[in-house]
Amino acid sequence: MNIKYHSQFLLDKEKGKHTAKIRYRIKWEGNVVAFSLGYRVEIEKWSRETQRCKANTTHGTKKVSASLINRKIQKYETACEKVFQKCELEGFILREDNFRELFNAEIGNAPKKEIKIEKLFFDVYDEFTKEESVRNQWTKSTEGKMQTIKKHLTNFNADVTFDYFSEEGLLNYQLFLQNTLKFKNSTILKNFSFLKWFLKWATKKKYNKNDAFVTFKPRLKTTQKKIIFLTPLELKKLKEFKIPKQKKYLNRVRDVFLFQCFTGLRYSDVANLKKSDVKDGFIEITTVKTSDSLIIELNNHSKALLRKYEKVEALNNQVFPVITNQKMNEYLKELAELAEIDEPVRQTYYRGNQRIDEVTPKYALLGTHAGRRTFICNALSLGIAPQVVMKWTGHSDYKAMKPYIDIADETKISAMEKFNLL
Repeated sequence: MNIKYHSQFLLDKEKGKHTAKIRYRIKWEGNVVAFSLGYRVEIEKWSRETQRCKANTTHGTKKVSASLINRKIQKYETACEKVFQKCELEGFILREDNFRELFNAEIGNAPKKEIKIEKLFFDVYDEFTKEESVRNQWTKSTEGKMQTIKKHLTNFNADVTFDYFSEEGLLNYQLFLQNTLKFKNSTILKNFSFLKWFLKWATKKKYNKNDAFVTFKPRLKTTQKKIIFLTPLELKKLKEFKIPKQKKYLNRVRDVFLFQCFTGLRYSDVANLKKSDVKDGFIEITTVKTSDSLIIELNNHSKALLRKYEKVEALNNQVFPVITNQKMNEYLKELAELAEIDEPVRQTYYRGNQRIDEVTPKYALLGTHAGRRTFICNALSLGIAPQVVMKWTGHSDYKAMKPYIDIADETKISAMEKFNLL
């Protein structure tokens, strides 16, 4: 932040007097402040070009020397320069009131520790992300989400302040997300949860005095997000599908996804799985996302996939040679489309008060997390107790399992064989 300013020493001339007071005036970005130097100089002994008293002159009845007055002029110029430098380095808002405080502190008229500076909204946001990312050991995914929130706020108002976010300001931001960015209501609510986290932190740090966010609750309709998973028949179809020779790259994609479907691992945990984590009949891991220590027994399908990659070399002694999650999602959709996993899936969501129904083929909705969901839904449908499934997946809250249990109740077939008989 480079602030352009103009400063000048002027004489306040009075009619009929041959002396005048020296005034120091500073202008920047629509702000103007002026300070008196406390000296009167004789007008004819003042140089407008240098804005100094002429050398070897004296002024006023006390015959104050030019060198003394000029030293004070220099002191004021230096103080002004330091204030603007401080502003540029620390990135706070410089207004007339806090400029006076900072300037007076520099010339010795006020203690510096009493000066309170105001940082820009987005500078505080950067401080928040830097501190919280270390404190909470954010993943790259969380860091990316927080930068996306910053991008939305910047596009909304690049000069936004904490004072702006009154109830009216928060509502304006909600309408921006809703009408300009066309976000679903559920996405808007997620954005507000991140914004409130930041505002709460800024309040604790005394950057923010506006507490309107505490009671503000967007009145938005939402629906429960549909759980996308493969049924046993779809899972078998994908498993047995013959991949074309020209698309061999899809083989590893399928193997990694199937391993998720038969173990319940998140993609991050499959990517992090080491050969040393594989024991006799089970795998033992500490999850990346939640740091849970899990023991997951192996079935015939997961054992076969591990044997297939037993002698395949991968970086860092990994079990599977994985690609990025983004690329994996892209290829997984391609694979599922080729395998004709194309059951129409209707999804309902709200944008404001508008209900929107979309029908999409299942392959277009598949992502890596569908592997974990497939494991949970099929395990419950096979009659495996929720408490057992939770030990495999690391779920500690029964409430988080309820949507899966509801699905299992709808799809359960009493004569269904266990996984090894698929």
